[in-house]
Amino acid sequence: MALLQLSNLIKRYPKPEGGKQVVLDISSLQVEAGEQVALEGSSGSGKTTLLNIIAGILTPDSGSVQLAGHELTKLSESARDRLRAVHIGYVFQTFNLLQGYTALENVLLGMAFGSGQDLDRAHALLERVGIADKASHLPSQLSVGQQQRVAIARAVANRPSLLLADEPTGNLDAGMAQQALALLRETCEEVGAAILLVSHDPAVLDSFESRHSLTELNRAAHGGGVA
Repeated sequence: MALLQLSNLIKRYPKPEGGKQVVLDISSLQVEAGEQVALEGSSGSGKTTLLNIIAGILTPDSGSVQLAGHELTKLSESARDRLRAVHIGYVFQTFNLLQGYTALENVLLGMAFGSGQDLDRAHALLERVGIADKASHLPSQLSVGQQQRVAIARAVANRPSLLLADEPTGNLDAGMAQQALALLRETCEEVGAAILLVSHDPAVLDSFESRHSLTELNRAAHGGGVA
């Protein structure tokens, strides 16, 4: 069984003038354990909505989302939260670091929702991503690239089965983007996590052997489908 399996997934949002717009209509998508998959997704393609559904933050209108043998659509919100804490790591485009907490504290807070805080592991992760000397720095005291490294450390802190990455290099220049991407992929390999990454950057997409176009997967939604 695949680590992640989506089947007949549909998500609609209300339109200002009434009715609903189909945002996602995906017949099938799967990610195997340890696989690294890239989705080409431009602005408005439903990429963030898709990742949030996989993470259990949003629920689809219909269809199946199976993660690690669990059917997310049949779980309560609290059960989805618990499953996310165990199986999902998430790297957001804007990093979503807590501004009032240090780099180390951001990683530890990420652990708090999983198996529990482990100070030694948090320090080791910051060392692994090359910013051990910035452990006591607040996000505002870090460069964009350093914030990205904290976000990666936090995302893998609970040894997730699947890491979701939403335009993880979108705020970085070309050189830093390639470094961050390599670090992300290497770190996931070390913890055994699969990756589902969404990007519009050709250089990022070309580095993945397994890649799909979200627009093609999502044809019905972008063919004017309205319900």
